[in-house]
Amino acid sequence: MTVTGWLQIALFAIVVGLFTRPLGGYLARVYSGRRTFLHSLLGPIEVGLYWLAGVKPDVEQSWYRYAGSLLLFHALGIAALYALLRLQSLLPFNPQDLPPLSPDLALNTAVSFVTNTSWQSYSGETTLGYASQMAGITVQSFLSVATGIAVAIAFIRGFARRRSATIGNFWVDLTRGTLYVLLPICVVVALFLVAAGVPQTLAPAAELTTLDGSAQVIARGPVATQEVIKLMSGDGGGFFNANSAHPFENPTPLTNFAELVLIMVLGAALTNCFGRMVGSERQGWALLAVMAILFGFGASALYPLEAAGNPALAALQSGQATGAQQPGGNMEGKEVRFGIAGSALFANASTASSDGAVNSMHDSFLPLSGGILLANMMVDEVIVGAPGSGLFGMLLFCIVTVFLGGLMIGRTPEYAGKKMRSPEIKMTILALLVVPAATLGLAAVASVVEPGLAGLGNAGPHGFSEILYAYTSAAATNGSAFAGLNANTPFYNLTLALAMFAGRFLVIVPVLAIAGSLAAQPITPRSAGTLPTDGALYVCFLLGVIVIVGGLTYLPALALGPIVEHLQLLGGVLN
Repeated sequence: MTVTGWLQIALFAIVVGLFTRPLGGYLARVYSGRRTFLHSLLGPIEVGLYWLAGVKPDVEQSWYRYAGSLLLFHALGIAALYALLRLQSLLPFNPQDLPPLSPDLALNTAVSFVTNTSWQSYSGETTLGYASQMAGITVQSFLSVATGIAVAIAFIRGFARRRSATIGNFWVDLTRGTLYVLLPICVVVALFLVAAGVPQTLAPAAELTTLDGSAQVIARGPVATQEVIKLMSGDGGGFFNANSAHPFENPTPLTNFAELVLIMVLGAALTNCFGRMVGSERQGWALLAVMAILFGFGASALYPLEAAGNPALAALQSGQATGAQQPGGNMEGKEVRFGIAGSALFANASTASSDGAVNSMHDSFLPLSGGILLANMMVDEVIVGAPGSGLFGMLLFCIVTVFLGGLMIGRTPEYAGKKMRSPEIKMTILALLVVPAATLGLAAVASVVEPGLAGLGNAGPHGFSEILYAYTSAAATNGSAFAGLNANTPFYNLTLALAMFAGRFLVIVPVLAIAGSLAAQPITPRSAGTLPTDGALYVCFLLGVIVIVGGLTYLPALALGPIVEHLQLLGGVLN
C-alpha cells in the first residue's frame, strides 16, 4: 500500500461527494417538470418527441399503467435487439463482415442490455459490427438506465404525494431522463475521451505491419460514445472484450479516474434528489451515508488484501513489495498503468454500483477479495447501485428497517411520512427475495448438472465461485464476471437470461406497486413516537439490517466458495 493509493481513493470519494448535491438538485428539477438551463435548447425537441409518439405529457398514469407501459416498451426492446443481432450480417457498418449471433447468444445479449445488466458471453470486437454496437448496445444502454431512474422517481413520488391515484407518466420520465440528463453528459464526456485517445470512427480495423514484419489487425470503431453511457448507465458493457482494461476504452490514469466518477455520480446524486422531492434533504444524506460506509468497507478491505500480495508467492520468496521498479502486491490480471489502488477501487465501484465495467481480471483477485466483490452485489445493489435501481433497492431496505423498528416501539412503521402497512411490507419482501432466489437457485442447478459443470475452467471452490459469481452478477444486473467460466453455451445463455430478467422486472413491478400504494396515502405528520429516519441511530440500524439480511442469505454459499478457497490457500502456505 502507498500513500498515493489511499489519496486516490479519498479524492474519488470527495469528487463524487461534491457532485452529489448540485446534480441531485438538477435531477429534482428535471423530474418535477421545472425549467432548467437546457430547456430553451431541448424543450422543442421534447415536445416534438411527444407529438411523434402520441404521448400526452400532462396525463399521468396509475402504477399498473406505468408498469404496463414499462414492460411493453422493454418487451419490444428485447425483440428489436434480438432481431438486430440475428440479422447482423445484412446490416451496414459491418466492415469485418461478422456473421449473426446464434439464437441463444442473441437472446442472452438482448435481455442483458435491455435489463441494464451488460453480461457479455462474447468478445465485442470480434462478434458485433458497428451497427450492432451503436443501434443495439448503445441505444439500450441509454434506455435501460433512463428506465431505472424513472422507476426510482416514481417510487419517490409515492413518498412525496398525498392521496394521489397516479405516480407520473413513464413515457415522460423516460424522455426527460434521456434528453436532459444522459445525452448532455455523454456529449461532453465523449469529447473528453476522444481528446484522451479513445477512438470514435466508422473506419474498419487498422491493418499494420510490426517491426518484425508480421501483420497485425487493430480493432477500433465508435468507442467513445458507447464508453460514456456504458459507465454512467450502470450498464458496463464494453466495446472490447477487455472492457476498461483495454487502452482504447481507458487509455490513461486520468480517464480511469473520470470513468470511476461516471460510474458512481448519478446513483449518489439520486439520494439528494430523493431528499429534495420528499421535503427533507437529511433523508437523502442518511441514505448516502449508509452507501458510503458500505462502499468504504469494501475499498478499505480490497486495497490492503491485493497490496499485500499472494501468500503462496510469498512462501516462494517471490518479491511482491512496492518499489521503484515494481508496483508490488498481487498484480496478476491487473494493468500496470492503474496499479493496485486503481484496480481495487475500480473493482469495488463496479460491483458496488452494479455497473459491471472492469479494468482488471476479477478472476485473478485473491479469494477474500473475490468474496468482497460478490458481497457487494449480494446486498441487492444498494451500495449506490445502478442509477435508479440502487436508490429503490435501498428504499426497500428502509421499509424493512422501519418495520422492525415499529415492532420494537409498538407503533405502525413510518418512513418519510408514509405508513408501512401489510400491502407495502408484502411487496417489499417479494422484491427483496427475487434476487437471492434467482442467484442461489440457478447456481445450485448449474453446480450439479453436466451442462453447468462443462463450462468450468477450474475445479473445487474456485470453480464454484465462478458459477456463483455469474448468477449473482446476472440477477443483481451487474454484468461483470470472473471470466474463468465458459458461459457462451445454450445452458448458460438461457439460464443467465432468466436470472437477468427476474432480477430486473420482477423487482421493478413490486416497487411500482408500493409506489402506487404509498401515493394514495395521506402524509402523516411526525410525532414524539415517530422513529427518526434521518439521524445516526437510523443509519446504524439500516446498516445492520442490510448486513444481517445479506449475511444470513448468502454466507453459506460464500463459505463454499471464496472462504474455503482462502483457507486452502493458507493451508498450502503453512504446509
